[in-house]
Amino acid sequence: MGDMANSSIEFHPKPQQQREAPHAGGFGCTLSELRALMELRGAEALQKIQEAYGDVSGLCKRLKTSPTEGLADNTNDLEKRRQIYGQNFIPPKQPKTFLQLVWEALQDVTLIILEVAAIVSLGLSFYAPPGEESEACGNVSGGAEDEGEAEAGWIEGAAILLSVICVVLVTAFNDWSKEKQFRGLQSRIEQEQKFTVIRNGQLLQVPVAALVVGDIAQVKYGDLLPADGVLIQGNDLKIDESSLTGESDHVRKSADKDPMLLSGTHVMEGSGRMVVTAVGVNSQTGIIFTLLGAGGEEEEKKDKKAKKQDGAVAMEMQPLKSAEGGEMEEREKKKANVPKKEKSVLQGKLTKLAVQIGKAGLVMSAITVIILVLYFVIETFVVDGRVWLAECTPVYVQYFVKFFIIGVTVLVVAVPEGLPLAVTISLAYSVKKMMKDNNLVRHLDACETMGNATAICSDKTGTLTTNRMTVVQSYLGDTHYKEIPAPSALTPKILDLLVHAISINSAYTTKILPPEKEGALPRQVGNKTECALLGFVLDLKRDFQPVREQIPEDKLYKVYTFNSVRKSMSTVIRMPDGGFRLFSKGASEILLKKCTNILNSNGELRGFRPRDRDDMVKKIIEPMACDGLRTICIAYRDFSSSQEPDWDNENEVVGDLTCIAVVGIEDPVRPEVPEAIRKCQRAGITVRMVTGDNINTARAIAAKCGIIQPGEDFLCLEGKEFNRRIRNEKGEIEQERLDKVWPKLRVLARSSPTDKHTLVKGIIDSTTGEQRQVVAVTGDGTNDGPALKKADVGFAMGIAGTDVAKEASDIILTDDNFTSIVKAVMWGRNVYDSISKFLQFQLTVNVVAVIVAFTGACITQDSPLKAVQMLWVNLIMDTFASLALATEPPTESLLLRKPYGRDKPLISRTMMKNILGHAVYQLTIIFTLLFVGELLFDIDSGRNAPLHSPPSEHYTIIFNTFVMMQLFNEINARKIHGERNVFDGIFSNPIFCTIVLGTFGIQIVIVQFGGKPFSCSPLSTEQWLWCLFVGVGELVWGQVIATIPTSQLKCLKEAGHGPGKDEMTDEELAEGEEEIDHAERELRRGQILWFRGLNRIQTQMEVVSTFKRSGSFQGAVRRRSSVLSQLHDVTNLSTPTHVTLSAAKPTSAAGNPSGESIP
Repeated sequence: MGDMANSSIEFHPKPQQQREAPHAGGFGCTLSELRALMELRGAEALQKIQEAYGDVSGLCKRLKTSPTEGLADNTNDLEKRRQIYGQNFIPPKQPKTFLQLVWEALQDVTLIILEVAAIVSLGLSFYAPPGEESEACGNVSGGAEDEGEAEAGWIEGAAILLSVICVVLVTAFNDWSKEKQFRGLQSRIEQEQKFTVIRNGQLLQVPVAALVVGDIAQVKYGDLLPADGVLIQGNDLKIDESSLTGESDHVRKSADKDPMLLSGTHVMEGSGRMVVTAVGVNSQTGIIFTLLGAGGEEEEKKDKKAKKQDGAVAMEMQPLKSAEGGEMEEREKKKANVPKKEKSVLQGKLTKLAVQIGKAGLVMSAITVIILVLYFVIETFVVDGRVWLAECTPVYVQYFVKFFIIGVTVLVVAVPEGLPLAVTISLAYSVKKMMKDNNLVRHLDACETMGNATAICSDKTGTLTTNRMTVVQSYLGDTHYKEIPAPSALTPKILDLLVHAISINSAYTTKILPPEKEGALPRQVGNKTECALLGFVLDLKRDFQPVREQIPEDKLYKVYTFNSVRKSMSTVIRMPDGGFRLFSKGASEILLKKCTNILNSNGELRGFRPRDRDDMVKKIIEPMACDGLRTICIAYRDFSSSQEPDWDNENEVVGDLTCIAVVGIEDPVRPEVPEAIRKCQRAGITVRMVTGDNINTARAIAAKCGIIQPGEDFLCLEGKEFNRRIRNEKGEIEQERLDKVWPKLRVLARSSPTDKHTLVKGIIDSTTGEQRQVVAVTGDGTNDGPALKKADVGFAMGIAGTDVAKEASDIILTDDNFTSIVKAVMWGRNVYDSISKFLQFQLTVNVVAVIVAFTGACITQDSPLKAVQMLWVNLIMDTFASLALATEPPTESLLLRKPYGRDKPLISRTMMKNILGHAVYQLTIIFTLLFVGELLFDIDSGRNAPLHSPPSEHYTIIFNTFVMMQLFNEINARKIHGERNVFDGIFSNPIFCTIVLGTFGIQIVIVQFGGKPFSCSPLSTEQWLWCLFVGVGELVWGQVIATIPTSQLKCLKEAGHGPGKDEMTDEELAEGEEEIDHAERELRRGQILWFRGLNRIQTQMEVVSTFKRSGSFQGAVRRRSSVLSQLHDVTNLSTPTHVTLSAAKPTSAAGNPSGESIP
């Protein structure tokens, strides 16, 4: 056939070849031609090849390659091919430069407020008005302003800027090192892949990236195809295209039926040779990657034609298209240069809290300034009755400036700049530790979102199960063994027959190899079912290799390979006596119908009638199936040398069999999974299983894992039934119908990737519960991409996962194990708690410092805590405290509570009680010291000290006591749920101990040797002991607070809510009616963040009047800022709390497939 075609090619398409001569670089095909060709399948493709090239060898001629010899290994030729058709390399997204990361880190609202305050403060410190104070202007000393303080004015601004720089650099460095780690991992994986090609008639192993169009590649069982190609010759080649199409059935490929081989698909059977026709970005996987945004930059360089084609591809890729579809690459253009800034639940709450605190600080500082100015004006112009003289203006301005600086100090102390740092440290620490727990985190916020997860949709194979088929039950010699029988329990004849039947009657490419590393399980190569049977042979303490060596593959007399029609496989061998023996194995219900005998316990034949068969089905096979096992029958038949049958009459040959055994094969549940699922359920997380397996097996496995429990009200559906229930007459998905199904759904069997995406989207968009569900999804196939992207957290499998799945995911499970997901939940909750701990500590410091500075300034016209001291308290205690509290290791007890959910405030009532309680204690002490301290300690009063006086012991004691109280309160802050024992597990965190002791050490140095810069004078031992004593009082007071039941304190408000019910959540804000993918949403959010900070305060007033709410912050912050109206037309309905959005439709190829409106 090949020769004829070859010769025919010489004659016919010659004229055509001349016409197309001016093709790319002297090759007979253009890039776009080949791309168009690879989009066709089956008969269409074949027809196209015949029309355009005559046949495959014609195509090879055009590509200047030989089907048998391959390319000449000529560097120039290879280079030329790379230039014309591209390299076999999918360019990753350009990594962000360090400066870009720094710029992103600077966009934090809290940091912006700080930067402004610092710059103002710096500017003012350098402003020295001319003219000395003259008598005429009044000798008003604005409190004890000493020279050192005036000269050290810049220190304050500089210190704040320094702290901002620290935070930004730490954040950027974390992001950068994470990115680098991840890229390292990727490139390591890529360099290891090699593929066999023929060049110069020699078989060579070349790195996958070195493949070029026109290469002749050898494909064999188990390969992951690295490029698209057309099959030249194949032997029984079957491909698993599920990673591209989602169809689990293997596709048979042959040169005369369906020769198209696609990159990213797996060879499941057989072997062959193909000519490579598309590589890298132009291959099918490359096109999908481009759609997912990995090849964003490549796209811009491509000509218009390719862009149009991309659209076509997007429409073709049904599962990938999901709801977004044809618009995807339209957005790609916008997306390529968008900085990726994802706001997670926690960041949302924190930004909000920071803004609320900032506002409170702003109000306080404004009041401080106003009071000081009024006090000054009244005292100067009213009490002393002076007149404002022109030459005195600079002097008065200097006073006002000083008041303003005091105001700014109050503001600076109020804003918790340690917050962003605490978040960053906590996340970075967690991510590092999660690596050890087999979680490779790709997006930092995923680890914290995981702590809020309320639902996990998991695959079955490989995640809940080991993806290692094993024989667990067998029926041999009239006995049903529930586990592997001891070899001694079986008659030697049966054992011998069984070993031969399994070893010979299976593909010789299927093997069990020794494990790669110590203690691992043996590796299964080839068909998993056959591996299970070979494993059974090894479990019976026999070996299949010697049997295969004795009867090599070429000695097999006749093989009837397994296919979906036969549902069995049979092999005939010639016996030494000239007769034949046929071994057969297959689905038990089919093969048992062909059995007329069965071996009894002595290994002798016994008749097997239909009645016996029905008995066996009831007693053996059905119980096995209910345990989630696949049953396989193994049988044989002997032919004497005189009665050789007609081997082509298969029904005649494979009949009248003798049954040796029936085995039950399971894909066992990973031993640690049931416990992990129990933990999830205890932690308030619903686990759902989404699998392509049949429903009985799925249900059995789900019961074994504990996903479904007897007596519970749950649903197990097949994909078809699921779709029937959620779609209306027109076949559209309705959210109301979905809401009836998903809460009870536990197992979705025989499901397609699209079903998975529908389910995830349905659960996320649902508004039935009291709070929005946070969904985690696991996936390994390319087709899981959309579901992984849609989910709040997507887990890809590190071992079994395809690159496409990894690219779409947030976290990669390096061991493919479900228990690692539970670890991720634990770490996620720990991040959340660490930040709450830090907040509890930070806010106590802030509340106290602000009030002290405020009242001090108003009463004594001078803050008891000097600016530099404030910054030591602020910067060092913040940064150190965030390190200390953010690195607490997680404990199992984190899994004993329900998830916090999106709307739960960051600061719970208990925490509010602690904050206010400790603030009361600290304020009482400080004010006592401030007003009667000199009497208690018998020292000079530091109040209203004259100018240029040295630092007083009085104020030093106040400062020292303040710091001691913070130190001991840091220990209190370790518990946020009102636990009594604050020392619990304190030594498991060495960082914490080091920091507490370190801070204490530095404090001694500052007080004893700080002198003028820190406004400190050395203290005596007795004074130190008193300071310490008051500090320890914090711990005692902590116990007192813990005794007060929170439930009694109804008056306490929580703070730091997530987005409220009637307020648009950040997602909806960006989504409108469109299903907008992440990157688009991030772009919008990034812009909104800026405006929002500015608009919040101005919108405040009008919003409050619109939404008459209880006056809590939560009501006040139901803003509807002007940014919104830029993005959407906002229509307020009659009820003020109900807001509908109609999105301004992006101009795009496809319409709005998911047209739901958002209530």
